[in-house]
Amino acid sequence: MAETVDELTVSYEDGGIETVKELDKKVLTKGAWATVIYRYQDWNRAKEEYSADKYTIRRYQKRDGEYKPKSKFNISSAKQAKEIVAALQEWVAEE
Repeated sequence: MAETVDELTVSYEDGGIETVKELDKKVLTKGAWATVIYRYQDWNRAKEEYSADKYTIRRYQKRDGEYKPKSKFNISSAKQAKEIVAALQEWVAEE
């Protein structure tokens, strides 16, 4: 597991194939608890191609010098991502 926030990733390799390809990440919070949002793609073995972009928000807790995953929320589509952004923009504008 990662010792720093910069080392955290969702990339995953299985049998020499990168089955989860991290495209980008934004660190939202650092410290004893870290929050990171990732943009990634999954490998489709049947089609032998990567999926459309997907997004996930992950929370990590640092214990014994290493960040350990504690929770995650997967955003299932670009449409859902846009709806989340719209809701947040509306709420932030009200403040």
